[in-house]
Amino acid sequence: MAVLPIFLVRLLAPLLRPVRVLVARRWLREAEVDAVLALLHPAWRLNRVFARVTGREWVSDDLLALHLRCNGNARGWLPGQHVQLYLQMEGVRYGRSYSLTRVGPGGRVELGIRRQPAGRLSNRVLDHLPVGAWVELGAAEGDLCWPEQASGVGLLAAGSGITALLGLLRDALDRGYSAPVMLLHYVRESGQRAYQAELQQLMLSHPNLQVRWLLTGPDALVGAHGGRFQPGHLLGMANFNLLACGPAGFVEAVRSCWGGTMQSEAFSPLRRVAEPGQPVQLDFARSRQQATGDSHRSLLEQAEEHGLRPAHGCRQGICASCTCTLLGGAVRDLRSGEAFAEPGQPIRLCVSAPLGDVQLDL
Repeated sequence: MAVLPIFLVRLLAPLLRPVRVLVARRWLREAEVDAVLALLHPAWRLNRVFARVTGREWVSDDLLALHLRCNGNARGWLPGQHVQLYLQMEGVRYGRSYSLTRVGPGGRVELGIRRQPAGRLSNRVLDHLPVGAWVELGAAEGDLCWPEQASGVGLLAAGSGITALLGLLRDALDRGYSAPVMLLHYVRESGQRAYQAELQQLMLSHPNLQVRWLLTGPDALVGAHGGRFQPGHLLGMANFNLLACGPAGFVEAVRSCWGGTMQSEAFSPLRRVAEPGQPVQLDFARSRQQATGDSHRSLLEQAEEHGLRPAHGCRQGICASCTCTLLGGAVRDLRSGEAFAEPGQPIRLCVSAPLGDVQLDL
């Protein structure tokens, strides 16, 4: 049972700054400080973010709005960014990246979590995580931002890409953004039109906002008002600033036919390069293990194949949980094709493939 209430934990959080200095100077160990704080409250930590589930709301057939209240360590978070949500299951710690659809006062945040058919963590959260449970969250990351000076904003979301853009949209409208805004949300079926009731209410409250749902499933009408993305869907957005979020193929399709200002975030697994993989030597220095790999697949995938368990989250190069130090050799970024060969450079295992023999601090 918690000795202190959560509001007091948040109130006392700034008083721990001297303790953080002592930890930074290695006069105290953070794990030992956290162990003492946890005796007073399950969410109290020196730096780590813990949050209590305060509400669950289904906003479509397959997407849940998870309401949380964080301890005092969630500082500087912004709507539209994404955080790792961590859960311990059967003795294994799993993490997955989700967008902040709302950041409110008092440590209150909202995450949009979509069901993934084979998703171990998302299905546990959607089906078994009750109100009152505690979860850990990672640091907020993400570069999407609202173009304040734009003469109009076009928001294009596919599937769960709506979550990042909704956070930005809510915040902009709350702050009085009055230029035209067009939101297009691409979903396979009508039951996947997330936040539909709220968005319809926002259109009534903000005449500058228009929202359209475009169905992409087998029975969808293809044309100006339906089907997968096509250039004609951008009619009426001349001189707008675009923000696109969704699978990599969707984002690439939008970018290929848009000549103006555009921000984007892609979250689908990356396409593998077409050339056949060449055998390479993988040296995992900390594990004192060497293995034969290939130049085709990601280092994360190959490390797991050889029995290692690196920390990871999104597997798409977004969350940075799998960042590792390159000690020797060269790697290729699977997203851009850019090569990196500087010893001591941090790389993300999930989006890096070896160009030859490599040595990793893993």
